[in-house]
Amino acid sequence: MVLHTWLLYLVAIIGLSLTPGPNGLLALTHGALYGHRRTLWTVAGGVSGFAVLMALSMFGIGTLLNASIDALILLKWLGGAYLIWLGIQLWRAPALHLAAVTPGSVKPGPLLFRQGLLAALSNPKVILFFGAFLPQFLDPQRSLWLQFAVMALTFALVEGVVEYLLARAAQRIRPWLERSGKGFNRCCGGIFALMGAALPMTR
Repeated sequence: MVLHTWLLYLVAIIGLSLTPGPNGLLALTHGALYGHRRTLWTVAGGVSGFAVLMALSMFGIGTLLNASIDALILLKWLGGAYLIWLGIQLWRAPALHLAAVTPGSVKPGPLLFRQGLLAALSNPKVILFFGAFLPQFLDPQRSLWLQFAVMALTFALVEGVVEYLLARAAQRIRPWLERSGKGFNRCCGGIFALMGAALPMTR
């Protein structure tokens, strides 16, 4: 993966990680309940689940590319259309509300890890999203699995940092989401739509 493609991918996944989702809300909740240090277990579980889903998506993409190199062009345009559709859905979505939480009993770290893992794996839309998102940055002339390793590691680091920061800021973010959640959804939805329109035309 060349540097400018990786930088474009980095910007895209930062926007993706900031988009409201089940794992982000789980990190917020656990951060408020158990503190940011114990929520590292939750974050690690979620990142592990995303890595598994990325691998499954990449396996399917690799199989398709082995059948036809032209399939990447089709994947890019179908993926772009899917990203635009997701952007429209997010634009129209109601604001997310995180219920007020009070400190709960301490749960074992492995249990928090499992909850984060299942929150990622139980969302079938994620694997479809990665199937639409990852081909936008692939170069079929380079090693597919090396590119996957770079993308997976980059995503894991960015997603992990964002979820941890959400856990640290849990008490401050909840009131802001209640006030400005709708505008935040529209901002993220607009970013998704722009990515869907622009990324298929990149080389």
